[in-house]
Amino acid sequence: MYQRTISPTEPTPTAGRRRFTRKALLAASALGVVTALLAPVRAGAAPAPAAPTAATPLAANGQLSVCGRQLCNASGQTVALNGMSTHGTQWYAQCVTDGSLNALATDWRADVLRVSTYVQEGGYETDPAGFTARAQKFIDAAHARGMYAVIDWHMLTPGDPNANLARAKTFFTAMAKKYKDHPGVLYEIANEPSGVSWSAIKSYSEQIIPVIRAQDPDAVVLVGTRAWSSFGVSEGSNESEVVNNPVRASNIMYTFHFYAASHREAYLSALDRASDKLPVFVTEFGTQNYAGEGANDFAMSQRYLDLMKRKKISWTNWNYSDDHRSGAVFKTGTCNGSTWAGTGVLKEAGVWIRDRIRQ
Repeated sequence: MYQRTISPTEPTPTAGRRRFTRKALLAASALGVVTALLAPVRAGAAPAPAAPTAATPLAANGQLSVCGRQLCNASGQTVALNGMSTHGTQWYAQCVTDGSLNALATDWRADVLRVSTYVQEGGYETDPAGFTARAQKFIDAAHARGMYAVIDWHMLTPGDPNANLARAKTFFTAMAKKYKDHPGVLYEIANEPSGVSWSAIKSYSEQIIPVIRAQDPDAVVLVGTRAWSSFGVSEGSNESEVVNNPVRASNIMYTFHFYAASHREAYLSALDRASDKLPVFVTEFGTQNYAGEGANDFAMSQRYLDLMKRKKISWTNWNYSDDHRSGAVFKTGTCNGSTWAGTGVLKEAGVWIRDRIRQ
């Protein structure tokens, strides 16, 4: 990864104080630093312990929000989160363990974990309560290590998010109720809409966002875009449909996905243009083809990362598993073992993306 844009900051004493006291104190308690935050308001309290020299991303930045076209921390400073996405938790839950998350937080130095709950394909619809609990377990584990978590409603087939509207309302109600007091979540409400108009995606978004806001009014919501979150490029359109007809909600960002070996100049240009006019979060990308397999194109991938660095666009890479495809960072069989840190357990893409996050 390029130079980190996240740095330890102090919360501002002005706007948002109530949000800080509700959400940041809860997160700080989970991170074992609540004493330092509460000491100044306790009469006769002993001096607070010295602050850690290297705060975690969550402890350093607190509640995130959208300011203009950027993602900002509790002090209003622009931040760019960099991290990894899980694979589908119905298949690769064994890759999301205490050991693997310790490695992601401390060896990789990631800021964020995207927790991908598939809706179909053997996922949420088969056991709503079970998959909700599984997602919450992984989100809590990310928080305990000082990372943010993207709650990814990984709708894929069917491509119309409205087909799962009732399920999405149930899922996000449960998630927002649990995390309404925690600053460490972002809600990704539709992974990769496809074969559906932007107006239909917009309608879905304007029904789901109020469900989240009713419980959690502060968190950032990530809105999927047309044609597998390509701003419509994969279906012959472009970002203008979103620019000219944005979702009627505040504190939102739009998602963009790319796979560098397949998605070339037209996609890179769309990301560049869109991020000039809209807040964008790249919640999924790979260095391979659109199926997450085949040869890595690191040169094209670096062009994307250079653009995202320059424009302070957050990203999560697909994926943190040992799937046989080249896009899974771990060598096949790693998730059956106990070694996670270092490069010996990584495929070529894993070595490359770990290095970018660490840098």
